[in-house]
Amino acid sequence: MKVQIKKYNPVNYYFIADPSFWPMVGSCGLFSTVFGLVQVLHGGVLGPYLMVAGVGILIVTMIGWFGRVINESLHGLHSRQMDKTYRWGMLWFIVSEVALFGAFFLALFYTRLFGVTELGGDPFELVKTLYMYKGGATHQYLWPHFQGAWPLLVNPSPQLFKGPEAVIRTWGIPALNTLILLSSAVTVTWAHWGFKKGNRKQIITGLIITIVLGVIFEGFQAHEYILAYTELGLTLKSGIYGTTFFTLTGLHALHVSMGVIMLTIILIRCLKGHFLPEHHFAFEAVSWYWHFVDVVWLFLFMFVYWL
Repeated sequence: MKVQIKKYNPVNYYFIADPSFWPMVGSCGLFSTVFGLVQVLHGGVLGPYLMVAGVGILIVTMIGWFGRVINESLHGLHSRQMDKTYRWGMLWFIVSEVALFGAFFLALFYTRLFGVTELGGDPFELVKTLYMYKGGATHQYLWPHFQGAWPLLVNPSPQLFKGPEAVIRTWGIPALNTLILLSSAVTVTWAHWGFKKGNRKQIITGLIITIVLGVIFEGFQAHEYILAYTELGLTLKSGIYGTTFFTLTGLHALHVSMGVIMLTIILIRCLKGHFLPEHHFAFEAVSWYWHFVDVVWLFLFMFVYWL
């Protein structure tokens, strides 16, 4: 059943919504989710319950908050000025996401380029020249047999590892997932072209294919984690390599899950006829987010799996 959509209000006014409690509810859900996850990792009894409750609160928040903004749009409360505001808001949100992933990538680069080489007693020649580095005392007195090579799978607790075979093969699931995500970037762009041409069938088909590709990606990621834990002995406890691997890939998998949820919501709205060729920023915002997720994965593939 199609809904009669009102176009942008011709008056360049700014709609001020009533105070909302959803930000506070969402914050509580996010805190409960993260705190529950930490408890799960440390074997806490209440951890699973807190995490499930937190995820449930986040889902309710998304339904309530999204629904409120959707109703505003359908009733013609948004103007072109509001559209500009939403665009800038989404842009700055993506900038904050870049900063988030950037912090984790910097931790990875620091560990690989400085921490490991320092412990291995063989820091960069530039560091030697500028700071008159005299040698690796840590390497000499604490662990003389340490080899500063990445991935770091040989450490003082070898019982935590199964050796070099714990590395995920680059040209297996990671390469396949790269192809899947790049293909999804093409399909979501193809769907966007459907808006420009007024081709509703193309929009819906492109969105469905993109969602299916995202779900397949998540499925392969879950299979990779199961393989790492059950066969390779690569876990969160596997030193700095295991920690950085699961932190970066897990954070990205969370973002892919959020993207799939948002794409599904956009698909439902398209089926209900919520968008016009000149009024579909909700779709554009989700497509921006999806392209961001794709670009982050390319960096992950290169620096976590490949190099």
